[in-house]
Amino acid sequence: MKLLIRKNLLQGCNQLVDHSNAILNYVRFSLLRLSPGQTFSERLQGEELGIVVLSGKCSIRAGEERFEKIGEREDVFAGRAYALYVPNDREYHVRGETECEIALCYARCDEPIAAPKVSHLFTPGQNKLRIVGDGNWRREVVDIIDQSIPAQRLLIGETYNPPGNWSSYPPHRHENDNPPVESKHEELYYFRISHPQGFGFQRIYTDDGSIDETYTLKDGDVTLIPRGYHPVVAGAGYRLYYLWVLAGVGRTLIMRDDPEHQWIKGGAMSNESRKKRGTLESAQ
Repeated sequence: MKLLIRKNLLQGCNQLVDHSNAILNYVRFSLLRLSPGQTFSERLQGEELGIVVLSGKCSIRAGEERFEKIGEREDVFAGRAYALYVPNDREYHVRGETECEIALCYARCDEPIAAPKVSHLFTPGQNKLRIVGDGNWRREVVDIIDQSIPAQRLLIGETYNPPGNWSSYPPHRHENDNPPVESKHEELYYFRISHPQGFGFQRIYTDDGSIDETYTLKDGDVTLIPRGYHPVVAGAGYRLYYLWVLAGVGRTLIMRDDPEHQWIKGGAMSNESRKKRGTLESAQ
């Protein structure tokens, strides 16, 4: 199962993930690269949308609402994001005010009873920063489109790995609708790396071994996470960023750690892991 997407991006709309890929059920993803005055328009049908300004400045019209000259960072490492939530059954229009890169993050939706009737702008000051993990698995997680608005499925945020650090770690999954133990959400990552020659790695694997893939990550890559654990590490010397897009059953994300690695948080090590660790230590 090929879970890595790597494409040369062009000016205009680059559709990277659509519903024909048969890997993700809910999420669709495109990247806009617009020059000043360049435009893109479409009408949402059966989808809600998060528009995340990755770099540059743009103006957006969604229905009768206008959001002028939003965006302020030069790249994803230079501050927090502006983002716009656009509800289902709405036409929207994006115009580049400067050279800009914009992520279009779609989630399938039914006609949600509690869905907002208007779009919602998230400013950098509304982003919620969390410091997650410890030591060489410490990272910054920024929640952008979250439960503060009554969307149906969509959750969006950004993660920043310091050089050499891990994220989505200890490895966790969210593939079963089993609250309060675990939620069912598929996910997509869009990666940027602080230097063009930089790199990272990601492993995506399941308990039964039906998925076990490891990828070298380059700047601009996309990975698809239909299920399973999905840890990421940045190469030494390079900051690694990824935009994450989640959609599934409800909007409460409950992550279940891989029990083989949960001890890293200070929890109990499984008997099998303890035996393997003891065998390794005795051999050294």
